[in-house]
Amino acid sequence: MLVKTFGSAIQGIVATTVTVEVSVEQGINFILVGLPDNAVKESHERISSALRHNGYKIPGKKIVINMAPADTRKEGSAYDLTIAIGILAASEQIKAEELDKYLIMGELSLDGTLNPIKGALPITLQAKKEGFKGIILPKSNAKEAAIVQNFEVLGASNIIEVINFINGTSSIDRTIIRVEEEFKKGLEKYDLDFADVKGQESIKRAMEIAAAGSHNILLIGPPGSGKTMLAKRLPSILPPLTLEESLETTKIHSVAGKMSANQSIVSIRPFRNPHHTISDTALVGGGVYPQPGEISLAHNGVLFLDELPEFKRNVLEVLRQPMEERVITISRTKFTAQYPASFMLVAAMNPCPCGYYNHPTVACTCASGQVNRYLSKISGPLLDRIDIQVEVIPVEFKELSEKRTGEPSSVIRERVINARKIQQERFKDYADIHCNAQMNEKMLSKYAVLDDSSLNLLRVGMERLKLSARAYNRILKVARTIADLESSENIQSKHIAEAIGYRNLDRDDWAERGK
Repeated sequence: MLVKTFGSAIQGIVATTVTVEVSVEQGINFILVGLPDNAVKESHERISSALRHNGYKIPGKKIVINMAPADTRKEGSAYDLTIAIGILAASEQIKAEELDKYLIMGELSLDGTLNPIKGALPITLQAKKEGFKGIILPKSNAKEAAIVQNFEVLGASNIIEVINFINGTSSIDRTIIRVEEEFKKGLEKYDLDFADVKGQESIKRAMEIAAAGSHNILLIGPPGSGKTMLAKRLPSILPPLTLEESLETTKIHSVAGKMSANQSIVSIRPFRNPHHTISDTALVGGGVYPQPGEISLAHNGVLFLDELPEFKRNVLEVLRQPMEERVITISRTKFTAQYPASFMLVAAMNPCPCGYYNHPTVACTCASGQVNRYLSKISGPLLDRIDIQVEVIPVEFKELSEKRTGEPSSVIRERVINARKIQQERFKDYADIHCNAQMNEKMLSKYAVLDDSSLNLLRVGMERLKLSARAYNRILKVARTIADLESSENIQSKHIAEAIGYRNLDRDDWAERGK
């Protein structure tokens, strides 16, 4: 008897429906075709044990299983349940009438328990799009899949529940999620707050500007000056995710297997902090079987690179294209996977190998020229993509010992949200532009027009501080954001003056100060 069940394969963050054709014939053999990887081939042993422990068995006949389309690679153990149900139906151990109405996915334990799968959300979205009545999958994935509204999501704990449901002897409770309620639950869940930071008012201001315009920012300062502490608090002042952004972020984390058990939706902006030993593949994504990298996991959030010069140069260089395009394309011989990568880069570094160059109280022990060599580990094109570069000076004891708390993140966040609303209105006619940091040269000439006094100040500032040409557009973008924070329609001289102060590493004499 020939029976068809339905599963799904993930390419990028998009699912493709897979038809599992199972034929049970006279003879003795088990043949699995359709470009399965080793994990799929090993399903025979898991299925055999799971069925045996639940009173069923793989028939002692010739079993041919084809996974179509045959030219799409099938990866992972999530097809265990799809294949097992197909075998039982084809050998007439269970009914087969309802199988074409449901997409079935799940990894089997040896006792028949269903383990979670990756990519439940994109799989469910595709199943609904293709007209299935519902999806049967592990219970731990049910909340995530139930984000897809008006679709039957059935979460099972073990294979016997699925068998009984298909036979019509019992039902599986449908999982229903009120998406907006689930989304709103986690919006304010931030453990870290800027109120905990003593001093560093100028750096907090720079972080606020960065958040308001989604500008990349580099913090440079000696050990213990608070760079990492400040960076980790940045998500608490970013605007909350929209529901659309949340769903897109959830899809990426679902495909990467980063969703925790029974988690339904990612409702706060991601904060990714990879170690400096990371490889370029792990950062941007890819591999033999491509998976999202750290830059995609940071989509709609923050990518924090601590100790920036310690990262391998080739790792940092692969950031350049996705920082501009906000998407990463992984190409292989037979297919291409594309992952979103619209992240805000926050980097931190010491000013020199010993860490104390330009420190107010501790002498730098680096030899002449070492500071320049250390900074040269970061290429000019990468620095060109970082709008704000600020020095972080250690906090004095007097400020550390003060009992009063700083301005809380919630207050700063309100100002950031108001500035973003101005930008949303400004860029409402541009499909791919949402904030000031994403403006191109043509848009700068329209939205960052300077009066004579501001233009003269910018010219004098660039000449006196010996700023490079690449600083020009960055200063205009940051000045536009500063003006938005003040709800100013026009960029004023004071906005330009402040923006110039955030280009420390562009100064030709930066590495010579203090020597």
